[in-house]
Amino acid sequence: MPKTTGTPQRPAAADWALDPADAGSCEQLARTLCAEGHDQVDSPEWVARARDAWEDLPLPLRREVRRFRRHSGPHGTSVIGGLPVDQAALPATPAVPGSVQRQTTVSAAVLTMVACGLGEPLAYRAEKSGALVQDVVPVKGQETFHGNAGSVPLSFHTENGFHPHPPDYVIFLCLRADHDRIAGMRVAGIRQALPLLTPASREALFAPEFLTTPPPSFGPASATSKPDAKPRPVLSGAVEDPDIRMAQLVTTPLTPRATAALTEFGRACEATARTLRLTSGDLVIIDNRVTVHGRTAFQPRYDGADRWLQRTYVTTDLRRSRDHRPHDGHVLVR
Repeated sequence: MPKTTGTPQRPAAADWALDPADAGSCEQLARTLCAEGHDQVDSPEWVARARDAWEDLPLPLRREVRRFRRHSGPHGTSVIGGLPVDQAALPATPAVPGSVQRQTTVSAAVLTMVACGLGEPLAYRAEKSGALVQDVVPVKGQETFHGNAGSVPLSFHTENGFHPHPPDYVIFLCLRADHDRIAGMRVAGIRQALPLLTPASREALFAPEFLTTPPPSFGPASATSKPDAKPRPVLSGAVEDPDIRMAQLVTTPLTPRATAALTEFGRACEATARTLRLTSGDLVIIDNRVTVHGRTAFQPRYDGADRWLQRTYVTTDLRRSRDHRPHDGHVLVR
């Protein structure tokens, strides 16, 4: 873990925080990405500039991200506090369905630079119109929606496990906390849950006896099209350190033993989960291969100052999905 100089105040959820000098350097670099006439976050040219700018970020931040990329640790999650979000200039929290960040901002620049440090940013055309930086905000009338626009509890899931090419990492940057400071991001990693599973459940979870369909955020058409509608295991890879593909809402067990194993896996996740209550400037990196995440309930006020996170997906191997990305872009269209 990198050491910071001075004694910065660390948000409760953060594993460590940038010191003020490094946070200032990070903000200055992010502003250069917003001030040179390239105002489209999704343009290949701007992403290329963000990729180059990653090398100029403060060493403690780059070191932590690189260490996490090599091994994401027991929780499969890293929380870094003190990132710049240009708090004084933040507009009202978006309140419309499908909100995304197309224009360059300090927060979008920070997310994209970190994404380029982990790999390459990635998006899905069917979700949030294929934007690389997406808003996670409550939307009035969608309180019970099981996705990023809702405010009811969100069950454990890995991102886009139905797809042939799910993201390797999901990164969130908190721009605003909720009014009551009770909204919690819940994370649970397989490295802590696995010892709680019986041998029979482990065997079942490694068997292709589960069907995962697209989540509600991909819309009703995607739910019926099932782009990868073949049975898959929930766990795969090394038996002692497996990968996960699972979403409690949309993963269906196909056999009695699969049903029992998925229930046991859910209990193991509950028993080992951490709840992160984020504050402005907290950056969360989730290893989507080994960690599920969800959210506690909270009460939006729809007054322009509600909880606001921004999210970006990351792949470590962009080439792997080339047949899904026209013109070698960053958006998967099928």
